[in-house]
Amino acid sequence: MRNIKYLFLVFLISSSLFAQEKQKAFNEMVDGYVKGSIPLLSASELNKKLERKDQVFLLDAREKSEFDVSRLPSARWVGYNDFSISRVKNISKNDQLVVYCSIGYRSEKIAEKLKKAGYKNIYNLYGGIFDWANSGYPVYDPNSHPTKRVHAYDKNWGIWLFNSEKVYE
Repeated sequence: MRNIKYLFLVFLISSSLFAQEKQKAFNEMVDGYVKGSIPLLSASELNKKLERKDQVFLLDAREKSEFDVSRLPSARWVGYNDFSISRVKNISKNDQLVVYCSIGYRSEKIAEKLKKAGYKNIYNLYGGIFDWANSGYPVYDPNSHPTKRVHAYDKNWGIWLFNSEKVYE
């Protein structure tokens, strides 16, 4: 019995260390893509804002096929390759915007366009929907039902999704 407890403890410690290493590698990868031209907001900071019911507009800068799999709560699709400022025309330039994509690269580019168009209170979600889902926060399908499915873009990017059902369509 003592050996089983010892093995279980070793398993718990090694699992925890492995998870920490995966998160560290993920953060290093994100830091290599995101240059910080837009203030960053972590998944936990965004979750606090949503829990407080702060007025925050979540803007999804992924492709429509990615958005159609899952999204953050009440997110609005604005796209990336075919982004148009007209998709945010009914949002005040002083409103709080949080732009996200898979990891933060595309959302930073869209946030830069929003800033250039005069929007003042913009954040880029650090690590995007991948870090949000990896942190255990909920994502929703097009019918606003919680889901574990997240579009992983492709198999190369899918390695960064740890706690989700990966979709590659």
